[in-house]
Amino acid sequence: MKKILFVIAGILLIGTVAFALLRNKETAPKFRTERIGRGEIQSTVTATGTVNPVVNVQVGTQVSGTIKDIYADFNTQVKKGQLIARIDPATFEAQVAQARANLFSAQANLEKAEITRADAKRTMERSRELVQRGFIARSELESAETNYGTSVAQVSAAKAQVAQTEAALKTAGINLRYTRIISPVDGTVVSRNVDVGQTVAASFQTPTLFTIARDLTRMQINSNVAEADIGRIRMDQPVEFTVDAHPDITFKGRVAQVRNAPITVQNVVTYDVVINVDNSDLKLKPGMTANISVVVENRENIIRVPNAALRFRLPEEGKKGAERQRERGKGVWVLENNKPKRVKVTTGISDGAYTELVSGDIGEGREVIVESLSREKRPASSGPRMF
Repeated sequence: MKKILFVIAGILLIGTVAFALLRNKETAPKFRTERIGRGEIQSTVTATGTVNPVVNVQVGTQVSGTIKDIYADFNTQVKKGQLIARIDPATFEAQVAQARANLFSAQANLEKAEITRADAKRTMERSRELVQRGFIARSELESAETNYGTSVAQVSAAKAQVAQTEAALKTAGINLRYTRIISPVDGTVVSRNVDVGQTVAASFQTPTLFTIARDLTRMQINSNVAEADIGRIRMDQPVEFTVDAHPDITFKGRVAQVRNAPITVQNVVTYDVVINVDNSDLKLKPGMTANISVVVENRENIIRVPNAALRFRLPEEGKKGAERQRERGKGVWVLENNKPKRVKVTTGISDGAYTELVSGDIGEGREVIVESLSREKRPASSGPRMF
């Protein structure tokens, strides 16, 4: 009987120990780890921008009138000096004819004044001779001198009138030439804002008739970079960007200009960063939205640690007060004798997924904890929940 009791007691003891071991094994924290390795890290600044031609010329008119003819349309290739539209010139031709007639009249008045001056001069000289001989009174000589002076002034006034009418004729001729809308540059018409028969008024502001892109094979991106990132942007930095029209293509460019004028929208301050882009294949079109990444720093073959390892925090139930105090500063968690241990590290640049490991008591090939796989214990409910 005693032997049976000893056997039963032994079985119970072994079962209790096995149960305790299995329970401890099941309740022991589990973690997912990742190996520290070498690779490339590219630190970037992201922003959005708009694709624009490098030179965008707005063609307007300095005279008002009705559009009579249009010789260029959207996407038309034009040359410098080419006629692209014409305003009805009838009114301006009449103004030129009137100004020319006024000039002829002024010139005739000048000739008349010069003849009158010559006659007054002869009369004055004759009166001087007669006064010296005593044939006429001195007052008649004075009257002749006055008439001559008046005729000289009339000649001057007639000359001024001629100059004035010449200027009016020149102005009328210029306005007539302005009825011919010509292209100021070689390029492509990207916008046409008028139609035949439309009246344009240039009284207060020059209306824009056409927009001409000088060279669509060279484009630029005007991007809005946040003030927190603008200090990292430098001239000639490489840029990668995509557009929604070609999501599978990564385009290349370089920073050409960092403008100092701030752009404030709803208290958010950004700065315009201009990026030069080669568009020889004409895949980029004006107005496209570009999602850009400015490469501010690039390092190859460096030791890098996953960002998830730097963000990992040991669950509260697995910590002690002293351990929580030691978590100040950057660090990663490793498994040492199947127990988590925190190691302080110094980091460098990051690309969002990995961060450069500069120093620390850890090296390449070491496994670091990136996630806890243990289920958190939830307290049992003692009654109905109140919402």
